Amino acid sequence: MIRKERAILALEDGTVYRGYAFGQRGETVGEVVFNTSMTGYQEIMTDPSYNGQIVTITYPHVGNYGVAIYDMESNKPYVRGFISREFSGEYSNHRAQQSLEAFMQQYGVVSIQGIDTRALVRRLREGGVVKGVIAHRSYTHPSDAYGEFTPAEEQVYVQRARDHQDIDGHDMTREVTTPLPYAFPTLRHGKRVVLMDFGIKHTIIERLAEVGIEPIVVPAQTTPAQIMALQPHGLFLSNGPGDPAPLEYAHKTAWEMMGLLPTFGICLGHQILGLAAGGSTFKMKFGHRGGNQPVKNLLTGNVEITAQNHGYAVDLDSIPNGSFVATHVNLNDGTLEGMAHSRYPVFSVQYHPEASPGPHDSRYLFDRFIEEIDAFDGGTGSPVQKAVTGRLGI
Repeated sequence: MIRKERAILALEDGTVYRGYAFGQRGETVGEVVFNTSMTGYQEIMTDPSYNGQIVTITYPHVGNYGVAIYDMESNKPYVRGFISREFSGEYSNHRAQQSLEAFMQQYGVVSIQGIDTRALVRRLREGGVVKGVIAHRSYTHPSDAYGEFTPAEEQVYVQRARDHQDIDGHDMTREVTTPLPYAFPTLRHGKRVVLMDFGIKHTIIERLAEVGIEPIVVPAQTTPAQIMALQPHGLFLSNGPGDPAPLEYAHKTAWEMMGLLPTFGICLGHQILGLAAGGSTFKMKFGHRGGNQPVKNLLTGNVEITAQNHGYAVDLDSIPNGSFVATHVNLNDGTLEGMAHSRYPVFSVQYHPEASPGPHDSRYLFDRFIEEIDAFDGGTGSPVQKAVTGRLGI
């Protein structure tokens, strides 16, 4: 009989789940969330938007197709930890280069398996996201990796979860943004677009390049003067982790750039645009994370199945003067999923149209962005009305 090394997940509400160690041996703490995707665990782990979070995968079997360098969304994993009902120690995939556990050990990802993930997800859905700690027995008791944690030891980790800094009110982008600007190589000359990196995914850059854009990625704190000095044709505000409210420097930049260039925001970039326009955001109970979120396009009436990863949302009614109007809504809970400025060529969505590994229902938004750039003459327009007449409502 194979003995498995013990591990626990201790939540700040006092709940403790007992399971088995996987990945890098050690201890980690973060905000515990869940993702309902059936595939894409590598993309999830390397998405900088998960910085500060421990991710629970609802699909019960993870790791069976291994890890391939081609599927990285950044240069390393950003999750604080990973939770699954069962991790696979073996893999079968002609593209794979290593097992999931070897990948986790290479990059120091502490994980736990063997717990009731259905019960954990139900807890998060009913009570909201919480902070938690994953701890491996060998980390605290190297000589007895197979023994149980005592009740007293478990309570130490519960308290450690309670003492951990909340994501709310904390600027997480400073930990993930590029330190220096860089240009993404393309095979053809196109429209130059500045991409503000709040935690950008590689696939977003690739999709923009595919539609004829020359991406220049810049740090999150880049100023409007520095952006305009690059003589761009457009501006892109990327996804990223955490609470958008503390990013006042980004709000200021987005406000000063409003109307100067065609602008497209995704996820955190969408929230930054809402805050820049004078609106507010709120934290959702458990957020949207997965590849199966239904979104209605209000301009066309079409329903899109989308990939999402966010725990905050824009309150459209809080934006003064009706400067932004809704273009997309979530069909599960009615929250805002997309908006466009009523005068300027500025629009955004809360979800991920690049969606690697999928779904791909919303990739038309990248074409919409290049159309906005091609049509821009330096003046103002009415992109929402143009969308209704067909130019943007693809």
